[in-house]
Amino acid sequence: MKELFALLDFGGYIALLLWGVHMVQTGVQRAFGAALGVWMGRALGTRTRAFFTGLAITSAIQSSTATGLMITSFAAGGLVALVPGLAAMLGANVGTTIIVQLLSFNLTALAPALILVGVWLFRRHQPSRRRDLGRVFIGLGLLLLSLHELVQLFAPMQDAHLLQIVLDALSGQPIMALVLAAILTWAAHSSVAVVVLIMSLASQGLVSPTLAFALVLGANLGTSINPVLEGATGNDPAARRLPLGNLGTRVVGCILVLTILPWMPPLMSFLTSDPARAVANFHTLFNIITALAFLPLLTPYSRLMIRLLPKRTDLNDPSRPQYLDESAHEVPAIALGNAAREALRLADMLQSLLAMARAGFLRDNRHRIANARYINSGLNRLEGLITTYLATLDQESMNKEDHLRRDEILTFSANIAHAASITVNGLLGHASGIYKKGWSFSNKQREELTEILDRLIRNQRQTAALFVAEDVKSARFLAFEKDHFRELEAAAAEQHLLNIKLGKLEQAEQGSFYLDILRDVKTVNSYLVEAAAYPILAKHNELLPNRLRDSEGTLE
Repeated sequence: MKELFALLDFGGYIALLLWGVHMVQTGVQRAFGAALGVWMGRALGTRTRAFFTGLAITSAIQSSTATGLMITSFAAGGLVALVPGLAAMLGANVGTTIIVQLLSFNLTALAPALILVGVWLFRRHQPSRRRDLGRVFIGLGLLLLSLHELVQLFAPMQDAHLLQIVLDALSGQPIMALVLAAILTWAAHSSVAVVVLIMSLASQGLVSPTLAFALVLGANLGTSINPVLEGATGNDPAARRLPLGNLGTRVVGCILVLTILPWMPPLMSFLTSDPARAVANFHTLFNIITALAFLPLLTPYSRLMIRLLPKRTDLNDPSRPQYLDESAHEVPAIALGNAAREALRLADMLQSLLAMARAGFLRDNRHRIANARYINSGLNRLEGLITTYLATLDQESMNKEDHLRRDEILTFSANIAHAASITVNGLLGHASGIYKKGWSFSNKQREELTEILDRLIRNQRQTAALFVAEDVKSARFLAFEKDHFRELEAAAAEQHLLNIKLGKLEQAEQGSFYLDILRDVKTVNSYLVEAAAYPILAKHNELLPNRLRDSEGTLE
């Protein structure tokens, strides 16, 4: 029974240790998370700057796992190159050793004061940065208390026969000890907590220095597993270059140190005679030496990772540009033509989305929602690539007509992207909602809606034609289409009010839903007009400055 209570105490203090680390991490992330993310995205430039950025961020949030997940997400999104990303991961591994160094000193006396200040900040303030800092102080206090209690708990275990047998078995199997610590660190998502636990075991003489160092190597290896499993998503192997590259540096470092592990205890004894501090010093020294060894080799190492994990090209990916030739930047006219051809692909994708919306109102088409969102996501990414392509043109080599055409392409692309978002999130969402609620339109509404969507698709085709071949008469015709859709919305709104007045509540509810559909259709049509018709009319002075009547002549 005594052993059972001791096991429960051990589990409880470990849980308290993990919870303290968790509160420190979440408190800092909530207080400074957004700012840290923005700063990190800007600071990951050269490898040296990236290294110290990763070190600083991890020192603040005390989680190389969290930093690794952030850097991995930046790299997967194309915001960080592979070499600076790997350098930042090396810095993060060094940064996580700072709190371990602090905890190697006996700071237990500070725990009550930290918890007191933390509770006061947490209870005194509304959700804010100060309240989040209260979480940090509480977490630090709990961490120190749990560490102290673990040390006290391990004190009488020095003579435990069963524990001694297990630890003696691990002492002769450093690789097994490394794997065990790696699994524990992966499960805990915190190398800090595991290294602190190893320090507690070492301070009571329960593990030999050699075994303690092998366990530390496992903790360093385990913390690099989480970004591999959780940071990279999708089927593109290129997205896994950074987390796997970081794991590779950990594996190589662990293998090299394992070969000289028997000589490490005498070396560490020169620095300190305290077993706990020896563990902390070994943890720090391992990460610093690994970083210094790999920083000069990151360029060839990154080339190796690119060769082993090539980027997968999906020929059916709608966001993959087909005409944005970078070599054409030297001739703006050709580059603008390429961008215009790519912008027309956006119009083709919008036409597919409108066709899906039309089919969705005629029959249950909910199984196409996922495909529509995939097309819309690709359309938005492609619109961003077109904008970037045009933004990087040499402005000095462009004449007035080139600047005007560039603005026309940007206006067309942006409005088509907005129209696609309304189509997917609005029209297709309404079409799905009809069948979820078990509603059905009247024959008049169904015929009217089919005619409206056919007219909208026709306007979309005319918009694409106007973008290619400028025609003032056709542009005026397309602009007048706004009046037609405005009148349809007004008539539907009048009928909706009449149904409410007559007490036809069921028809009124469906009428409100139908009115939302018409408003989305009108919005999509407005984006089409602004995409192609208005730029042509503005060029030929066919637009008024605004729709307000001049009132100066009426003032006396």
